[in-house]
Amino acid sequence: MDTMLAGRFHLDSGKFLVEEVPVPVPGPGEVLIEVKAAGVCLSDLHLIDGTLVPLYPDASNAVTIGHEVSGVIHALGTGLKRGLTVGTRVTLEAGQSCEQCADCARRRPCAEVRTRGIDYDGGWAQYAIAREDTLVPIPDELPFDQAAIIPDAVSTSYAAVVDTAGVRPAQAVGVWGVGGVGAHSLRIARLVGAAPIIAVDPLPNARERARAFGADVALDPAAVDFAEQIRVATAGRGLDFAFDCAGVPAVREQAAAMLGRHGALILVGITPKPLTISEGLTFNYLGKQVRGHYGGFPESVPELVRLAAGGRLDLAPSITDHIPLADAAEAIRRLEHKIGNPIRLILVP
Repeated sequence: MDTMLAGRFHLDSGKFLVEEVPVPVPGPGEVLIEVKAAGVCLSDLHLIDGTLVPLYPDASNAVTIGHEVSGVIHALGTGLKRGLTVGTRVTLEAGQSCEQCADCARRRPCAEVRTRGIDYDGGWAQYAIAREDTLVPIPDELPFDQAAIIPDAVSTSYAAVVDTAGVRPAQAVGVWGVGGVGAHSLRIARLVGAAPIIAVDPLPNARERARAFGADVALDPAAVDFAEQIRVATAGRGLDFAFDCAGVPAVREQAAAMLGRHGALILVGITPKPLTISEGLTFNYLGKQVRGHYGGFPESVPELVRLAAGGRLDLAPSITDHIPLADAAEAIRRLEHKIGNPIRLILVP
């Protein structure tokens, strides 16, 4: 096969097209992956609508979208160091650093991190190139669709809850926005023993889903007695952690106000709009904090693969539907308009 289907975003025209492109050839230290499943993420929509801009755009001024990818190794480049073999089942890290620099190994922000499907070609395609150090083997018992969403939808939530926040058992957690990242934040919070877990979303369907994903309480942020409901649910203590998974300024204001003593607001959802907190002296008096968060950490994906494969984390309920790659535009439309209340739509080549 000399050509393949790929979902490409053209930066110059702002158009998304599923089109025929050459099958890529792996270079030194790279492998060619036969894609089996690729997740459709809100970040993909943000790329198309211009909210996200590639930091390192390709010279062709077009990029194959898709940073949640799983498949099998199809062909090997030269100079590989890991003893990889054709046919190995893998999921792909959502990005790559500058040759896995020491800063990334220490989990510090690195200006050289490039995101798959944004800064370089991703996995909305029949085949995808991956650097060998971005591959995470997956066992036979972990389905490709579930493995595909681990590198972002699940690992972002996992790292936010376990690392950036450091949630401990019996701590009160609030999650604003029960989309893909928010739903998995609920799952992870329950896995580590948070209590109570409070979900906040204006959509009734999302609140219903939140309960199925582990929330003890699901609230409408517009309720006139919203603050009182938080107070009652936490026995007057307020929240230890409030996770903004929506990336909405009004959410951050509301969430920060619900924090108890030494509580922390964790910014998971992204927005180009400024962060403002209007709360005055009580923010200082109670020792509240704000912590930024972005993506997963290097160890997140391997740990989640073990948890999912070992039955500790069932990701099957996260898969809303499977859609042919040729119909990627329809998947984008369904996510944009929340048709069918999707958590994760999966493109299948």
